[in-house]
This record gives sequence, structure tokens and C-alpha cells, in this order.
Amino acid sequence: MDIIKSIEHEQLKSKIPELRVGNTVKVHVRIKEGNKERIQVFEGIIIKKQGGGVNQTFTVRKISYGVGVEKTFLVHSPLVEKVELVRVGKARRAKLYYLRDRVGKSAKTKEQVGARIEDKEITVKEEFVEEPVAEEVVEEAEVATPAAEVVEEVKEEAKTTEKVEAPAEEATEAPAEKTETVEAPVEEKAEEVKEEPAKSE
Repeated sequence: MDIIKSIEHEQLKSKIPELRVGNTVKVHVRIKEGNKERIQVFEGIIIKKQGGGVNQTFTVRKISYGVGVEKTFLVHSPLVEKVELVRVGKARRAKLYYLRDRVGKSAKTKEQVGARIEDKEITVKEEFVEEPVAEEVVEEAEVATPAAEVVEEVKEEAKTTEKVEAPAEEATEAPAEKTETVEAPVEEKAEEVKEEPAKSE
């Protein structure tokens, strides 16, 4: 990504209103007057959209006291607080310059009957949503390494317990051998006892 594009990407709003030519909208603009700040509403018909990215603009036209007034707003400007949809209009052109020559009712676009008036928004910044996920994955990987160490420690403990158990088995076998050695003389004594009565007869 170029340096200029990365800087422009930071200036973009995460969500922008869905703007269509022919719609009547209320644009809430922040105006500074000295130390004070207020919001002014400009209501009119969108007659054109142009540009892209940070430089994307839309022009709104209204008739004020018989005089046509047009204002161009930057879509991603921080001074544009919100754009509220008032009326959905029919337009078969991308730029409605012909409205400048019209007077009265003909200076407006025809309204779409039954159209829903919804303030839809378009998400622009989806890349920034993915970055925190990548960071979380890295954190999970960092957490996973100590878990692997714990597993290794458990294995080492298991080996030590096996080593400890081995002598215990030997100890249990040793007394068994002793019992066998003890039993052998008892059998010999029994044979001797059997032989002695035979001699007496």
C-alpha cells in the first residue's frame, strides 16, 4: 500500500450513508462560529455524486425564497454529522442538471410510491475489523506455548513416577523369593518326619 493511500485510508469514515441521485435528504452540518459550534440542516435534492475515496462528494440543491441554492459536501468530512433521507425520488440520469431550468413543482423529482424511507449505511472500513482478530490469534499462539511447556512438564513428571514405581515392583518381588526359600526347608523337615516313623517300625 502506498503512503498516500494509507494516509487517505485513515481519514475515511467506517460507515457512510447510501446516497442516490434524485433523493431528497437533510444534511446535518457542523458549523463553527467563534468559540461556539452548532449543527445546521440543509434540505434538498441530490443532483449529482462524483469522485471516490476521500474526495467523494455529493451536491444538494434547494430553492430558498425563489433562488436556487446548491451546496457540495464531502462524504467523508468530519463536519458532515449525518445525512437523513426524507423522500425517495425517481431519477433516470446520473446528473440532474435540468432541474436548474425548472421552476415550481417541476423543479422536484417524482416520488417513488410505496418506497421505504430508511437511512441505510455502507461499511467502508472492513480491513480494520480483521486486524484485531489477527492480533488475538497471535496472543493465542503466545498463550499456547506455555501450555505446551506444561504438557512437557506433565510428561516429565510421569516419567519420574514410572522410575519411582519400578523399584517398588522389585521390592515386592524380593519378599516373594524369600518366602520360597523359607518354604523349602519346611518341606525337607516334613520328609524327615515321614522317614523317622518308618524306621521305628
